[in-house]
Amino acid sequence: MHKAAQPSQAPIDTPAVRRIRRALLAWYTRSARDLPWRRTRHPYPVWVAEIMLQQTRIDQGTPYFERFMEAFPTVEALASAPEDAVLKLWEGLGYYARARNLHRAARLVAHERGGQFPETADDWQTLPGIGRYTAGAIASIAFHEAVPVLDGNVKRVLSRLFDIATSIGQAATERRLWALAEALVPARRPGDFNQALMELGAIVCTPKSPSCTICPVRGVCKAFVRGTQAERPVRGKKPAAPHHELVVAAIEKNGRFLLGKRPPSGLLGGLWEFPGGQVEAGETHEQALKRVIRGELGVELRVGGLAAVVNHAYSHFKVTLNVYRCSIASGSPRPVTHTGLKWVPRAWFGRYAFPKANLKFLKAL
Repeated sequence: MHKAAQPSQAPIDTPAVRRIRRALLAWYTRSARDLPWRRTRHPYPVWVAEIMLQQTRIDQGTPYFERFMEAFPTVEALASAPEDAVLKLWEGLGYYARARNLHRAARLVAHERGGQFPETADDWQTLPGIGRYTAGAIASIAFHEAVPVLDGNVKRVLSRLFDIATSIGQAATERRLWALAEALVPARRPGDFNQALMELGAIVCTPKSPSCTICPVRGVCKAFVRGTQAERPVRGKKPAAPHHELVVAAIEKNGRFLLGKRPPSGLLGGLWEFPGGQVEAGETHEQALKRVIRGELGVELRVGGLAAVVNHAYSHFKVTLNVYRCSIASGSPRPVTHTGLKWVPRAWFGRYAFPKANLKFLKAL
């Protein structure tokens, strides 16, 4: 028995494409928000903004961008900065691999490319931490290359414009969205058009209750015409985020606390933290702390009182940190799982980049 042939995707209607381009560019010219990275076409601030705004809201990211650019106004300044200084300015934004990759890429541009930035999307993708979306954004905005972008906002806009009924988590849907974005981007003002798509998704075509009545492309939006905009984009079911119970040791000696630096790769790489780990089934907090610290620092611990309990959510899991005041009963700490250890007075905490969960309990110490 033969399977029925799947209908092929209908080609995009060229007049509709032209109408979308004209309407979006006119709307963006009138309504684009005045954001600091939009005041220039220089690739460096455009690049920093695109990296910083991944997984970050504009209202949250803007002050970080301004502080970052004040500290590192050129790619050479960023390249010559120590990693700890870069991570400190990134502190609280999360997804720290973005900062580490940006720093590595800046060194490549400054030292191996003689300060010359890539000019094409393909060339941008040779740098650490830059994928197809980021490369397309930088190349189209800074170098006027007619290449597409596809972030979360653009996926939502295109899913509604073309009333896409398949999950955006599917590889086939992702390919279709890229093809649509590529077909839409114009040769003239590609950077403005890409920013218009992203801007539309951010302030008009929002995830919930989109403002269709003021949308510049509602006349060609298939979801609006069919009344399916609330059902688009289609998403797969998200699994429940697991929860982990952690214990943290605030080890104090002579008014100083012991901090460990996390390895450069992996979650929260390169940040400083108070040592600790996960509670195993059947363990008390004291038992877990002594086991974890023995493994991490090679010392025996004396566990004191509970200083703080902190709840924190990461993108795919949640944690509860139980922070205990502790001292060393015997042994000298050595970095077993960390790349370095430091005894730091409370007054110096502001010099170190901590994970956000650690920042939540510093005042309790």
